[in-house]
Amino acid sequence: MPIEIETPHGRARVHLHAVEEPRGALVLGHGAGGGVSAPDLVASTEAARSVGIAVALVEQPYRVAGRRSPAPAAHLDAAWIAVVDHLRAGALEDLPLVTGGRSLGARVACRTAGAVEAVGVLCLAFPLEPPSRAGKPRRSRLDELDGVAVPTLVVQGERDPFGIPPPGPNREVATVDGDHGLKRDLDAVAAAVRAWLPDVARLRRRLDELHHSVE
Repeated sequence: MPIEIETPHGRARVHLHAVEEPRGALVLGHGAGGGVSAPDLVASTEAARSVGIAVALVEQPYRVAGRRSPAPAAHLDAAWIAVVDHLRAGALEDLPLVTGGRSLGARVACRTAGAVEAVGVLCLAFPLEPPSRAGKPRRSRLDELDGVAVPTLVVQGERDPFGIPPPGPNREVATVDGDHGLKRDLDAVAAAVRAWLPDVARLRRRLDELHHSVE
């Protein structure tokens, strides 16, 4: 059964997908008008579980309330932090935690990675440059990606109308056949996630072990 969690901006809903003896956890958010059943989220969930990573899919309060228009960014971020803190104190306690999501959910995960102490960020179809409106130039959101200090994987469609982010010092970019929906080659989406996640979780475990040995 889904878990409902109270946040500063309403009730969020979490769908947990457990594994035996998890090596880490992945918390994913949905796109602006979609839900946690988006094909790329489902493919990523299955990929993560196949390599021993538990998954939590989070529905933001505005979606739980039945609204399609997203809440303001500050509300989304605050609700997300409340959910992740709740999971870290309970169902996902003591696990290296990777956060992420598709499109809007990826942006939330990037902005809050430091606040929730994520060990990595997974971005599915990051909306780099929204379409221009009324002749105004497109505004890049690259600063949100660049602000993430932990390892980041961006899985992006080769024909995404929002553009393709560049690689960075902590950022890998995997391009797959398709557009912003990432529906055309779900096997490629899953393969990219499956290859990246274990390395991030393993690195965090090793750093924690080193930290405890020093203490």
